This record gives sequence, structure tokens and C-alpha cells, in this order.
Amino acid sequence: MSCGCASPVPEVPVTPPETLSSRVLLARVALGVAAWAAVYAMLQPAADWVVAQLPLDPESHLAEALAFFVYDTPKVLMLLALVVFAMGIVRSFFSAERTRAVLAGKHEGVGNVAAASLGIVTPFCSCSAVPLFIGFVSAGVPLGVTFSFLIAAPMVNEIALGLLFALLGWKVAAAYLGFGLGIAIVAGWVIGRFRLEGWLEPWVREVRAAAVDLPPERLTLADRIDAGVEAVKDIVGKVWKWIIAGIGLGAFIHGYVPADLLAEIMGRDAWWSVPAAVLLGIPMYSSAAGIVPVVEALLGKGAALGTVLAFMMSVIALSAPEMIILRKVLSAKLIAVFAGVVGVGILGVGYLFNLLFA
Repeated sequence: MSCGCASPVPEVPVTPPETLSSRVLLARVALGVAAWAAVYAMLQPAADWVVAQLPLDPESHLAEALAFFVYDTPKVLMLLALVVFAMGIVRSFFSAERTRAVLAGKHEGVGNVAAASLGIVTPFCSCSAVPLFIGFVSAGVPLGVTFSFLIAAPMVNEIALGLLFALLGWKVAAAYLGFGLGIAIVAGWVIGRFRLEGWLEPWVREVRAAAVDLPPERLTLADRIDAGVEAVKDIVGKVWKWIIAGIGLGAFIHGYVPADLLAEIMGRDAWWSVPAAVLLGIPMYSSAAGIVPVVEALLGKGAALGTVLAFMMSVIALSAPEMIILRKVLSAKLIAVFAGVVGVGILGVGYLFNLLFA
């Protein structure tokens, strides 16, 4: 006999649509990474097959150069796409306003460390970091702290680290990370000690600090994956020409430049090789992704690690285009101090690398 009460309906756990969507997205990303790995594993045999079809002596300089170019071009582009995609997701947690808010009010020392650390994960090259420099100064961030960010953002970026790790191993990548951060922190602190705010251009000093409004950001996993995809389209789309040019130069070095000559010019025994490499790198302009293949080729020919990395650092951190843009906000004297302090740091890293990895 029924008591007239409805039987309790067992509760069925309902998975929110967003969770199901997230699982599908993660599955797609995992499949994409697996496909990427499968294609990457086939690059070397595919490159060997392509070069073998050419009517060339396998031992000739041209064959060696072409083998380097045919293999390294897709390899570096694929590595770049993977690194940029992953860091595009990481970057979705950052913004120019949030970065400025984190640094505002920080004292020197702690601020230099925070600024250099933020420079690793924020999406700014040497030229795009300059507008942020203005924003930081106008927000009251100490000058030395802003310089730590300005140095670290292009030089110790995730693309350079990812490619160095993939192409040259974790020891080189870790050493580059440590010494690059050291340069950014110490150089920024030293510049801050000089109290050179008066050497900013007058219009910059007159800019009043604006309030930083940080709207709550509630990005879904789909939004963050889209950010990674957009980062690949944006960054790879902008730098692929530089990458191919860098690989072409690396292929020429690999195939035609005698190892003995290169070791003599950029070897450990030539004391002048490190400053010469720094001076050579300053007028050049390349992205981190574009210069890493050149570094790989130079090291393969016997050039000293410290000399080559000093060259790389000068290309990225002291490029001529960056100095031209900086002139809009800094006096010539302050630019000279900036270049001098960073240059001394790079020289020290070059000599130290040569000593440690002798």
C-alpha cells in the first residue's frame, strides 16, 4: 500500500557543459601534440631523403649547407610554434596593465627581481617593450626597476629559452636563463643607483601617473587555447622570414666556413673575440627565434659558447632599432649608460661562459 509520498529520485551527477567542453579541448590539444611529435620525428629522415635526391656530392659544401637548411627550417619553425602556443596560454594570465600594477610601488632590489622575472613570461620584444617602459615610468615605477624589465623582456624570453633547450640542451638554456636574469637585475639596480630620472626626456617626466584599472578577467580554457593559437598566428607570422634568414646564414656557416677559421675568430683563446662579438651584434636586428639557428651553427663549427651567447645577447638586448625607439623617451646620455651597463654585463657573461665551459 502506498503512503502517497513520491519515491525519492536518485540524484545523477551532472557535469557542467564547460567541463565537458574542457575535456574535449584538452583531448584535441593532446592529439595535436601527438601529431606534432610524429611529424617532428620524421624530419631528419625526410630531410636526408630530399638531399639524397639532388645531383650533389654528399661530401660537398653545398650538400652540407642544404642538408642543414632542409632539416633546420621545419625543425625550428615547429619548435617555435609549439613554444609560442604554450606560452600564449601562459600569457593569457598577464596583461600590460596587470604587469604595470605588479611593479608599481615596488622598491629597488625586490622590484628589480620582480621586473626581470616578469620579463620572462610577458609577451614583449625589445621594441614593443618600449611603450610599456613609458607606462611604467608614468605609473611611478622606479627607473632602475623599469630597466630590469626592459632588459629581461626581450633577452630572457621564453622563445629563446625553449629553442636553446631543444637545440642545445638544458644546461645551456639554464645557464643562459641564470646569467640573463643576473644581467637584467644587476644592470637595472646599478642604473637605479645612479638616480638618472632627470635624464629622461622632459615630456616623459611630465606625464602624470594614471590609475590602473584591472577588470576581472574570467577566461575559459577555450579562451586561453584561442590565445595560444592567436599567438602562433601573430608571432610566427611576423618572424618566420627572420627565422629562414637566420637558418640560411647558419646553413652557409655550417657548409662553407672552415671550422679552424671560426674557432680562431670566436674561440676561447682570442681575448678580443667576446667584445668583437658584442660589437658585431649591436647593429644587427633579429628575433630570438631567428638568431638561435645561427648560434647552433656557430657552436657546431667550434666557436666558443660564451662568445656566441654574448653575440646572441647583444643582438637581442642592444639592437639598433631598440636604441632608436628608446631615443624618443631617453636622453642620449641615459641611452649610453643603459648600453654601457648592459654591455659590460654581456661581456662578463661571455668570458665567464668561456671559462666554465672550457
